Amino acid sequence: MTSHVPNEARVLPLRPRAERPAASPAARPAASPVSPERRPPTVREPLWRDLVGDVLRRERLEQERTLKEVAEAARISMPYLSEVERGRKEASSEVLAAAAGALGLGLGDLLARAQGELVRLTSRHTGAGAGRGTPGTRFDGMCLAA
Repeated sequence: MTSHVPNEARVLPLRPRAERPAASPAARPAASPVSPERRPPTVREPLWRDLVGDVLRRERLEQERTLKEVAEAARISMPYLSEVERGRKEASSEVLAAAAGALGLGLGDLLARAQGELVRLTSRHTGAGAGRGTPGTRFDGMCLAA
């Protein structure tokens, strides 16, 4: 039986919220920050494993190859490759290189396509050229962390 758990992390506070005593109206700050419950929902960036899995699956289907054919060529199990394609498993660089190689791609090609997909998806929500640094800067690089 498989469990269909969304790819979202639950955030649990380390400390429970302390109940604040009611303050007099004069002691309240003039402009209180917006509570997390009232903030507009932020757009969640896609997970890297989802992007890489989508690229692998798309390439496999474009080549009209079965999961079994690619798994055998990559020398990884078919169920594991399926899990990687669906974004359920965070594959190692060795597994990604083997799967990419079985599809005739290099690891750099696979990661570049996933990065391009990430840029395409996130630029929809943040506007073209938006980055984390100075407004109007664009980041073309890629950073992976283990």
